[in-house]
Amino acid sequence: MATEATRSMSNTVESSRFGMSRLLQDVFSMQEGTAGALLQRLLSAARLHLGMEVAFISEFREGRRVFRYVDEAERIDLLKVGNGDPLDESYCQRVVDGRLPELIRDAQRVEEARKIPATEALGIGAHLSTPIRLKDGAVFGTFCAFSFHAEHTLNERDQALMRVFADIAAELIEQDIQRIREEESRRKHVSSLLGWNGFHMVWQPIVEIASGRITGVESLARFPGVDGKGPEEWFRDAASVGLTEQLESTAVDKGLQVLEQLKPGQYVACNTSVQALMDGDVIRRLERAPLERVVLEITEHDVIEDYERVLGALAPLREKGLRVAVDDAGAGYASLRHILRLRPDIIKLDISLTRDIDTDITRRSLALALVRFAGEIGSTLVAEGVETREELDTLAELGVDTAQGFFLCRPQAGEALRDVLGQSLC
Repeated sequence: MATEATRSMSNTVESSRFGMSRLLQDVFSMQEGTAGALLQRLLSAARLHLGMEVAFISEFREGRRVFRYVDEAERIDLLKVGNGDPLDESYCQRVVDGRLPELIRDAQRVEEARKIPATEALGIGAHLSTPIRLKDGAVFGTFCAFSFHAEHTLNERDQALMRVFADIAAELIEQDIQRIREEESRRKHVSSLLGWNGFHMVWQPIVEIASGRITGVESLARFPGVDGKGPEEWFRDAASVGLTEQLESTAVDKGLQVLEQLKPGQYVACNTSVQALMDGDVIRRLERAPLERVVLEITEHDVIEDYERVLGALAPLREKGLRVAVDDAGAGYASLRHILRLRPDIIKLDISLTRDIDTDITRRSLALALVRFAGEIGSTLVAEGVETREELDTLAELGVDTAQGFFLCRPQAGEALRDVLGQSLC
């Protein structure tokens, strides 16, 4: 966190009390972590340095002072995060508007402080409070600490240090506010796509290499291009705001609509994450489909914590004819675990494996190993991302059953899809 506030704090510490630099070592070295975690550590460092019993960061909201972060000495349980009180009854408001100084060594001797009910009720002695000002000049709240005894050794250096703490807190809060705004923007955009017309599907043919016959199609989502985002980014956005299940189940529902166009014996492959699958909505939508004509593709990138639970969820559907594919095989270690544990009906070779397979012996060797493995467990291989005749011919020589890619056919929809479904594409 190499900022002006951090550098200012470093300079202040050099001239601060003995041992302060050691106490704040963690604060200075903070490079990672959520803004909330860093604010909590910052607050703790401030309280320990000042020798106070209580420290907190407050937010001014709708006429109240709300405690957002609290750090208290052992066996003190005074303030609760999320609680608050009227702003006009607080030290915080009086410090901001200038009726109280930021540094109070003994509140019992300050007339304005004695007017505040908490001074007597809590027995407040020393008190330090500094406004937290955001970049636009608005006061977010205050960075505060107090003790139950007077502390006459507090000085201007302590006050200056508290101001730097408040500056750092302001930066972290700004970051958090920006994160929340961006998250809300993503949520709004993704939510707008969840309606039936929010995005559309295209379908890419999957071709039997030996005959050129289309055996199935993969359903692929396409989104409005106003933000310049591809499908993967939209699905990542959905995951970041907790809308994965809704978006993926809608995509599955849309993808299944192509069944009305497919020829006898052709299937549709729909992609889903394990998270969306286990949520249950994807399964409920699949149950309405002719499952003997549906393939469910599980991506290589998904982490599966409990394979038995996933297998249990899939079992009733597989008994009714659903086939399972492991997507992106060869792209990483996870795909091998998926293949071993899920025993898929279809293994899809990742584009990173099929690209240049005609000129790369390493790719050919790995593909050949997967061909043999698939034969041993009774799975069918589909090579993704085939872009040249040479790649297709090499895959055929290796014994790969089926393929898809731009060389064979780009994703299609509507009349264009109907036109190709009965064609031979090799």
